[in-house]
Amino acid sequence: MTAAALGIAVFAVSPAFSATLRISHNLGYGGRESLDPVSPTRFFEANQMIYDQLVRAGLNGLPSPGLAVSWSSSPDFTTWTFKLRSGLRFHNGEPFTAKDAAYSLQRTLSPKLSSPVRSVLGIMDKIEAVDDTTLQVTLKQAHADFPIVLMDYRVRMVSSKALGGDPDAVNDSGIGTGPYKLSKLDPRGTTVLTANPDYWDGKPGADEVAIIAIPDQDARNQALLAGQIDMAEVTPNEVGLFSTNKNFVVQQVPAGLWNPIVMRTDTPPFNDVRVRKALRMLADRQALLRLTVGDGNGTVACDAPVWPGDPYYNSNLSCPADVEGAKKLLSEAGYPNGLTLDLYTSSAKPIMIPIAEAYQAQAAKAGVKVNVRVVPADGYWTNVWMKPSRPFVVGNWGQRPADQVLNEVFRSGAKWNESAWNRPDFDALLDEARRAGTVEQRKELYGKAQATLSEEGGSFIPFFKNEIRVYSSSLEHVDSLPDIMLSWNRITKK
Repeated sequence: MTAAALGIAVFAVSPAFSATLRISHNLGYGGRESLDPVSPTRFFEANQMIYDQLVRAGLNGLPSPGLAVSWSSSPDFTTWTFKLRSGLRFHNGEPFTAKDAAYSLQRTLSPKLSSPVRSVLGIMDKIEAVDDTTLQVTLKQAHADFPIVLMDYRVRMVSSKALGGDPDAVNDSGIGTGPYKLSKLDPRGTTVLTANPDYWDGKPGADEVAIIAIPDQDARNQALLAGQIDMAEVTPNEVGLFSTNKNFVVQQVPAGLWNPIVMRTDTPPFNDVRVRKALRMLADRQALLRLTVGDGNGTVACDAPVWPGDPYYNSNLSCPADVEGAKKLLSEAGYPNGLTLDLYTSSAKPIMIPIAEAYQAQAAKAGVKVNVRVVPADGYWTNVWMKPSRPFVVGNWGQRPADQVLNEVFRSGAKWNESAWNRPDFDALLDEARRAGTVEQRKELYGKAQATLSEEGGSFIPFFKNEIRVYSSSLEHVDSLPDIMLSWNRITKK
């Protein structure tokens, strides 16, 4: 059965729910999508509605109250105290207290769970519930921006009682405090969530949410056009399918989304910094942006993952195309006649095939033959991405604060260090930035880290793209924010 047919079959069995919000997911983990928010194969679309965060990202990108209403630190930034909302309950009726918050944070450090967020929150030393509404976290080292780290989309609160109090237990309960409750889990088909009428931030605007597995981008577009789903991400060249149709709203959201072409720095030929630099230097980034997302739909980047909207963004980086310089570096590295590379990609995200093909054309001008290998989106993140046998791949990352993205993606040994970047001096720079007492000092240190990646790193990051969302005109109160920041309980359906 095709993905499009799957969408039709799914809706044929549940036409009675007129107030069902229907979205899709790309089945990137091949059915292994997990309800555990800290899992490497987390089911993001479901988890963001089932569980809440202690600290949410505000409109300015800075920490905003979630289940924690306020926080403060010791003068040396090593001890942080959070005051929590009182009177909250999990979906099973159990009260949410600081013990659950402490337990949820402790789980992120579990070696058995092997969570990618461990590389970011590994600085936590002691986590304790002072009383029912007071959480205290003592760090191994100072971190002046610790609440920003807690904005991570996976740091969500789970019930300690539902998991028996074992921080190593895999969370398959689906019990949270969020706006929707788990009704049916079926990652390969349709997962159903029902409204939590007692949600602390307001009763959800839909009776239920259906999350349908549609791995193919064309099938998602057709499902949206046919009214089988209510919302989807599209590419700029697909906007025309919806922009003149009164049944849809096109929403462009400035965001720090990036799709790197990743080179494993521990694998030939990418273990040679000259090769990595040449493969970045040959690219005309503005042309890549124009060809893949269109002028005005993104911002050129210079291989550093911190986007222009972040307070620690390094605006001094420069990366003009230099094809002749790239050829010279390749010759010095032992490739005077260029080289041939297999670049793996998929339709897991709409941009991932176009960016590979556009880069392929540019690389040819420098004598680099790139064979674009398109593989199924179903299971791409588990079967292809970060596999040593696939050292040249297209990745996909959402917007993240500077501290989080630099530690999660580039710290030595981090779970999601996709380029196998291993530099103790780089790690020390990140640690120094966390200890710095002023924003200006942190900006300088994070700026140095970005400059190092721009010059020597294993990730070619040509631009940051905006998020383009198309949704049915039957929906209201869809904020012009990245998916990761949407208040799903506020979205209503006519």
